[in-house]
Amino acid sequence: MIAAEPKASLKGGEFLIKETQASQVFIPEEFTEEQQMIAATCREFLEREIWPRLNEIDNAKSPELISSLMDKAGELGILGTSVPEQYGGFGTNFNTSMLVAEVTGAGHSFSVALSAHTGIGTLPIVYYGNEDQKSKYLPKLASGEWKAAYCLTEPDSGSDANSGKTKAKLTEDGSHYILNGQKMWITNGGFADVYIVFAKIDEDKNLSAFIVERGYEGITMNEPEHKMGIKGSDTRQIFFNDCKVPVENLLSERGNGFKIAVNILNIGRIKLGIAAVGGSKEVINHAIRYSNERKQFKTAISQFGAIKHKLAEMALKVYASETASYRAGQNIDDLIEDLKSQGLDDASAKLKALEQFSIECAIMKVHGSEVLDYVVDEGVQVYGGMGYSADAPMDRSYRDARINRIFEGTNEINRMLVVDMLLKRAMKGELDLMGPAMAVAKEIMSIPDFSMEEEEGLFVAEKKVIRNLKKAALMVSGAAVQKFMMNLSTEQEILMNVADMAIEIYVAESVLLRVEKLIGIKGEEAVALQKQMALVYLHEAVEKVNNSGRAAITSFAEGDELRGMLMGLKRFTKIDPMNLKDARRQIADAMIAENKYIF
Repeated sequence: MIAAEPKASLKGGEFLIKETQASQVFIPEEFTEEQQMIAATCREFLEREIWPRLNEIDNAKSPELISSLMDKAGELGILGTSVPEQYGGFGTNFNTSMLVAEVTGAGHSFSVALSAHTGIGTLPIVYYGNEDQKSKYLPKLASGEWKAAYCLTEPDSGSDANSGKTKAKLTEDGSHYILNGQKMWITNGGFADVYIVFAKIDEDKNLSAFIVERGYEGITMNEPEHKMGIKGSDTRQIFFNDCKVPVENLLSERGNGFKIAVNILNIGRIKLGIAAVGGSKEVINHAIRYSNERKQFKTAISQFGAIKHKLAEMALKVYASETASYRAGQNIDDLIEDLKSQGLDDASAKLKALEQFSIECAIMKVHGSEVLDYVVDEGVQVYGGMGYSADAPMDRSYRDARINRIFEGTNEINRMLVVDMLLKRAMKGELDLMGPAMAVAKEIMSIPDFSMEEEEGLFVAEKKVIRNLKKAALMVSGAAVQKFMMNLSTEQEILMNVADMAIEIYVAESVLLRVEKLIGIKGEEAVALQKQMALVYLHEAVEKVNNSGRAAITSFAEGDELRGMLMGLKRFTKIDPMNLKDARRQIADAMIAENKYIF
């Protein structure tokens, strides 16, 4: 592995074969005063308009309440952060839009409606609309005058999106497309004014996309779905029965709908991941406050080691997920600016950058959603019996969190996408995975080098651990490719094992780099707790990489190959022990003293 070049030259997935320097990553502490003011506006909106009305939102009999709250968000500019200024938005960079997604992610059902509107509902027009379409729709979408929804999923078409059966046929006079079909699980369906609808024209192999207005004839819908959680989010089936759509409302080119769907989902994935971070932080706040209030044996339960363990684990996982999300977001921003400097227009540069980092987008969707699920589960446990009560906050948090592992492609699909995209880029020559993988295979057949290298700087030993974890992932993936070749796609369990290795490596490296950069800014004493979080997370990542690697290896290797690879895995997943209990207690004690999440 070699040291990485300047930031914008990094490619998606290269974290597995290149070392990144702390100076190359963005950390949340670097958000500007303006960005922090935007975040404060979003939080104040939640405090004033959303949190006091959560029961009302969940129990609303019509979508009018959510729609009216969207109007208020529009008045504050919250709906227009990703819309270019010339169309009435703020045109913020990608990481700023991520920050908005994080803060509003604590808004339960409202955050779902908001993200569907600002993301998958609006961004297809931002990135793929022509000038007339942008001028007509974006100002109203940015202000909230019109609301948006995204119609992709069908009863028999979920993860296999391109198999949708909704059809479009051009009229004889060439003025309209006639849409016929059924869409389901449509967020904002009951009050949206604009629908992004995917359908196949005639017998086309690939989908096309259309901008469909609510007022067009032939649109009907079912009553809202009854759901496990996010009960205030209006979710419906929508039917298009000879719905006439003007030809000028074809979005992009004929047959380009599947590409639109994939690229827009990339954005949705990483924003869902960071929204889960926002939701997780608020759950931790509730858990800390309750643990300080709740007494057992005449002692606040926050003083018990078992509770401290839970609070610390919740915090360090969230801290790590936040860190990796903004690292990826800045990579996207850097590449956007680099591409624009080369002459690409804004929309094309954004699409190309997002496509380049689609691997990281999938990684953060999986990690963020699973961290949230972990946090809400432990939140229930901290509350004990009250955690199971519908009158306490954990009930709603627990139910609302579960959808995130299904939204924007299930976590299983996203795990397989991570490995699939890595291997496809390697086969195209865009990413040199096989060279480093072959070098690792050669290394495990050689005698280990125990000589001590003279290295200076922070986290020398920990960075060596990260390098070795990358070798472990390359060893397993390289051997699996050689074993199964083109049939590897059918070995889904192994793909998910390799994905889990890659996910943990990316996040562990990210949090280590964040703390290294923070130490450079504030000094080691000022960020002692963050250092402990990074080290604990790294220890846990080593264990997860080892477990996933072992599960993969024993699935396909036998005899000498099996023994050799297990020995290699053992060599690449070593880390010097530390007192993890004391580290967690220090993290928990600091939050308990402040009565909130403090990182």
